[in-house]
Amino acid sequence: MTDSSPSPAEAAEAPRRGVGRWTVVLAAAVALVVVAAIAFSVGRLSTLGEPTPSTTSAEAGFARDMQVHHQQGVELAMIIRDATDDDATRLLAYDIATTQAQQSGQMYAWLAEWGLPQFGAEPAMTWMTQPADDGEAHGGHGSGAGDGTSAHEPGDPMPGLATPEQIEELKSLEGVEAERMFLELMIAHHAGAVEMADAVLARSDYPVVVSLAEAIVASQQSEIALMEDMLAERS
Repeated sequence: MTDSSPSPAEAAEAPRRGVGRWTVVLAAAVALVVVAAIAFSVGRLSTLGEPTPSTTSAEAGFARDMQVHHQQGVELAMIIRDATDDDATRLLAYDIATTQAQQSGQMYAWLAEWGLPQFGAEPAMTWMTQPADDGEAHGGHGSGAGDGTSAHEPGDPMPGLATPEQIEELKSLEGVEAERMFLELMIAHHAGAVEMADAVLARSDYPVVVSLAEAIVASQQSEIALMEDMLAERS
């Protein structure tokens, strides 16, 4: 009878492999804590000395709603990261997840520093129905929101959000099919974030809000162009 028990060397190696996997998990968890702490500190320090926005302001509404929007971006990125072996897609997913997690931490910190609740009493997207500052606070960046108008009603879904059904479908896919659906969802998701950023730029001159909104517009429009090229390669 053949002895199928592991050799002494294999037996010694197995615990090391387990330790290695847990080391990776622990390192990732520590990294997320560090990113959140840094984002909180940056967000807190960057708001000192500025007048405090009200809880119903465009600044507060943007901070709350964009956190929710970014959280779904992180979720979609982590789904595709586990569903594909394609290096370019995994790198894109990592960049999206880390960037949007950091920005969410920054916006969380704004609300904490302003002494405002993380969840407002008014329905989501109410701030986007407010009049713009003469329609020309900072202009638009191609989404149509910069002209001071908005088709949104309070409580309407945030622009570009994937539905629960779409998320479940993405989870069921692998390989190129998963990549294709992820790119389609994330292009729409980024376009929605640009629309929201343009809307707050038309309604706010608050320096840190303007700085982050402009960064979101620039980075996500660049990633939209990249993802459109990636999607064309997979059509």
